[in-house]
Amino acid sequence: MRHVLVLAVLCVLVLALPRSAHADTYRLGTSAAADFRQLADLPSLSPGDIVELEGGIDYAGGYRFEDAGSMASPIVVRGVGGRPRIAGGANTIEAAANHYVFENLDVSGGSSRCFYHHADDITIRDSVVHDCPRQGILGADNDSGSILLDRVEVHHCGGGDRDHQIYMATDEDAYPGSVFRMQFCWIHDGNGGNNVKSRAERNEIYFNWIEGAYYHELELIGPDPDGGIDKDTAREDSDVVGNVFVKRGSNEAFSVVRFGGDGTGQSLGRYRFAFNTVVVAPGSSAAVFRLFSGLESVEMHSNVFVMRGGGAVNLLREVEAEWTSGRAVAGGYNWVPSGSTNVPSEWSDTSIGADAGLTSLTLASIDVRPLEGSVVIDSGLAPPPVFTAHPFPRPLDRPGSSPAHGVGGVDRLVVGTIDRGAYEYGSGPLPEDAGAADGGELDAAGPGLDGGGGSDTGTLDGGARDAATADAGREPTDAGCGCRAQRGSASTPILVLFASLLVARRRQRPRAACAART
Repeated sequence: MRHVLVLAVLCVLVLALPRSAHADTYRLGTSAAADFRQLADLPSLSPGDIVELEGGIDYAGGYRFEDAGSMASPIVVRGVGGRPRIAGGANTIEAAANHYVFENLDVSGGSSRCFYHHADDITIRDSVVHDCPRQGILGADNDSGSILLDRVEVHHCGGGDRDHQIYMATDEDAYPGSVFRMQFCWIHDGNGGNNVKSRAERNEIYFNWIEGAYYHELELIGPDPDGGIDKDTAREDSDVVGNVFVKRGSNEAFSVVRFGGDGTGQSLGRYRFAFNTVVVAPGSSAAVFRLFSGLESVEMHSNVFVMRGGGAVNLLREVEAEWTSGRAVAGGYNWVPSGSTNVPSEWSDTSIGADAGLTSLTLASIDVRPLEGSVVIDSGLAPPPVFTAHPFPRPLDRPGSSPAHGVGGVDRLVVGTIDRGAYEYGSGPLPEDAGAADGGELDAAGPGLDGGGGSDTGTLDGGARDAATADAGREPTDAGCGCRAQRGSASTPILVLFASLLVARRRQRPRAACAART
């Protein structure tokens, strides 16, 4: 009788557990193992659920994910056995609820946006977004929190001067402290607009290869006043470390980056640009850095600036800048070509010469790793000095990776003094235009994100807003029954048995019981 009572109590406890303890896997595709054919056929989702899309198959876009996961158990939507193609709709994929991971997907053709983000704790990984006539990946002004782009390729998106390949924002009222992190990505061949534009509260742009924008390769500014976020709600800061920027294409004689504002929103923020390699177009007189509207400070450390075919570079344009507390520029250990103009007088230990000694600056075989004997070898400084008048919060002090010319990266192993620019001499082979890997196993976080250094290898205050950063590489966990029995307890095998039976029964429910979403 006692055992029966214990059994009954345990059964009640198991049945009362949260739905996330019994996460389901739904398979979409055309095989005999598939539960459904299209995204529109899915039932409501719960924390920990996994949606698997069979690779090599076309799926209709225009789907809105509106059921929330949880921080501990995000909902995962992934391609398996190759990359599935999701195309069409006004918004091909819309992330309208928190805590999702999207991985190994091919997303295209959304007439308004290919990926529309207005939620918190969203990850897009190992995917490609392409051929979007307007926005490629868009984060809304409202309802958007932290997002991570990890090993994502974006190309042939955007148009005009207001649609971009990637356009991010965060809602500083709804999700204060949110972060847009982009790492190991390849953004190239934009149809118009900027390659990457962000109004997020904090931007972390690490180890990416960015090339071929019509306008700026990177534009980091403040919130749009039309979105209802007051400019004084938060200060927008940006850490840009270990990237390659290449100006090429039909409008290549244009500035590389713009910091501060665009006439519709100003950041009043701090900007840090370190260990990057910038390649400008032959004969271009446009400034690398275009400072615009309200900003507090800019610092540049251990970067390499070159022109294809050789020649001087215009470094800084600041006639449109509106400094919050007087001009604030700092930096050191940068390499610039002889004759370059508007080199900030505040920079220290600037190296100037005719040739940086990089492998190849021809577009057909561009490779910006240093050659043996290059002047950039063993000439950088890590960690860079703190800009004491305007210290940057939680910087990535020492890059642990370098970008591939494609998606992904290589470990940056430093021997002795760190090199200037995005690469160390003797680093591994640089895949050329590798594209996003199609299928295969997914590793979690990419190589060497924190590089074993830096004052804070995470990025967020208090640990509460780390969903898209410090824990970005996590895989979903199945919490089991959620009960922890004492070692040697006689109830343990009974608990395990009932939990197993319950989960098995739930997974074997008739498919007809899964009502399709309308």
